[in-house]
Amino acid sequence: MPHSDAAESVAAALADVKRQVADACRACGRDPATVTLIAVSKTFATDVIEHAIVAGQRVFGENRVQESKSKWPALREKYSALELHLIGPLQSNKAKEAVALFDAIHSVDRPSICEALAKEIVKQGRAPRLFVEINTGAEPQKAGILPEQADAFLRDCRDAYGLTIDGLMCIPPADEAPAPHFALTAKIAARNGLKLLSMGMSSDFAIAIEFGATHVRVGSAIFGERPKPATQ
Repeated sequence: MPHSDAAESVAAALADVKRQVADACRACGRDPATVTLIAVSKTFATDVIEHAIVAGQRVFGENRVQESKSKWPALREKYSALELHLIGPLQSNKAKEAVALFDAIHSVDRPSICEALAKEIVKQGRAPRLFVEINTGAEPQKAGILPEQADAFLRDCRDAYGLTIDGLMCIPPADEAPAPHFALTAKIAARNGLKLLSMGMSSDFAIAIEFGATHVRVGSAIFGERPKPATQ
C-alpha cells in the first residue's frame, strides 16, 4: 500500500537522521540532547508531515507564514506538543501572524522586523524564541546582518527594541566550505552571550554540530525531494 510505504520511508529516514545527529555529537564529545532536530516541512503536505509526527518528531520548520497558516492549526489540534519554527524570511506586515503561530523565529535581520515583533510580543503576550540571521558570506541576494554589523544590531535589539535574542542563525554560501561560516557565527554568539545556534542543513549538519549548533534544520534527508511549487 503506497500510503504505508510513504510512512515507513519517512520514519526510516527520520531515524537515520537522528542516528547521524547522535553520532556527530558523540564524535565531538557533546550530549545529543543538546541538539534539536528541526524537520523542515516547507512545501510538504500535511499527510507527509503526519508521517514524521507519528514517528515521534515534534519540532518542525517552515519558510512562509501563509503556508504555515494553512497547515499547522489543524495539525496542532490533532497532535500535542508540536513546536513550529519560522526559518524563512519574515516581512514586517506578517509579524502579527508570525508571533501568534511560531514558537521560534530564526530570521530577525533588520530594524523594521524588530519594531514589528516587539509591538506584537507586547500586544499578544507571547514571546517566540528569536534568532538573528547572520549573512556570513555577505551574499547580496541573501537576507541577514553582515558579521561586522552583528554586535551593534544585537545591542539595538536589546536596548532600542526591548527584544530578547536567544541565538544566531546562518546559511553558508552553497559553493563554499561551511566550517568557517559556522565558526564565525559561533564566535559572534559567544562574545554576545548567546546560547543558541541554528546552523546546518541536510548536507552539512554534522559539521555544524562540531561547531556548536544547537538547532539543525533538516528537510530533504527526512522527507525526500521537495515537491515542485505550482506555477502561478
